[in-house]
Amino acid sequence: MARSPDRRPGFSRRAQYGIFTGYVIAVLGVVAGLVVLGVSFFNPEAFAFARNTASEVARPLGKAGAETRSASQGVFAAIGAYFNAGRQNAALTREVQAARADAVTMHALQQENARLKALIGVIDPAGKPIVGARLIGSTATSTRRFAVLSVGTNQGVQTGQPVRAAGGLIGRIVETGPNTARVLLVTDPDNVVPVRRASDGLTAFVQGGANGRIEIRLINTGVATLRKGDVFVTSGSGGLYPPGIPVAVATEPHRDGATGHLASDPSDADFVLVLPAWQASAQAALEAAQKAAPPPPADDGNN
Repeated sequence: MARSPDRRPGFSRRAQYGIFTGYVIAVLGVVAGLVVLGVSFFNPEAFAFARNTASEVARPLGKAGAETRSASQGVFAAIGAYFNAGRQNAALTREVQAARADAVTMHALQQENARLKALIGVIDPAGKPIVGARLIGSTATSTRRFAVLSVGTNQGVQTGQPVRAAGGLIGRIVETGPNTARVLLVTDPDNVVPVRRASDGLTAFVQGGANGRIEIRLINTGVATLRKGDVFVTSGSGGLYPPGIPVAVATEPHRDGATGHLASDPSDADFVLVLPAWQASAQAALEAAQKAAPPPPADDGNN
């Protein structure tokens, strides 16, 4: 016998109370969700503890996923290299010839740089990396761009420290847990990085565009124009990022600057380095240099 489409509880008080309780729970759930959404919108830091706890819980799965991704990429790369061996061999031959010439030039420049530093007594204040880490998670499709590292406060990581990969800057630490840390990527709209053009020192800043791309904007518009292929590195302004780290390459120049891509794509990086904040490391190096410097000669009153 077919069930009647009329689902009214009739005169059963238990059924009526059950339906009423369900409605109350649903309404309370909606209200609680709206409250949590409002708090997270106006005060994002309120749920930092919950995010850190979730990152700690998901850390083993994130590491396993990263290792699996690296292994699968290696397998596909090996298969592609097998089928493209001839073409790659010719290209590699040309690259080796060019690299040999570049190596000779670089060696000469390094020797000249060392002699100049010894001559004028320049002390390089760049500090050693805090720790190496693996990227175990990221927000690839969200308008906000974050990544998760496999290290935290137990390994010396603190909020505000820069993070870089082999190719260039990735971002900075914004939240830390015992064994995980959250990185605000350079592609995030809230991350602004002071930079300079590597060729002539033209000042600018890099800001994320909420779509995975970045914008390079000049400090003084109308003074100079950018060209496709211009490389920008950190300038050291602001006391956070050490100078000289590659950040972006201009691809589409426009009136106020250029649209570009990162020198190091976070999606291609498996391991990164956490660096000390530039201002702190520079101050420590300066104090060490002042302690090592000989005292000035005493004035004997004859001058």
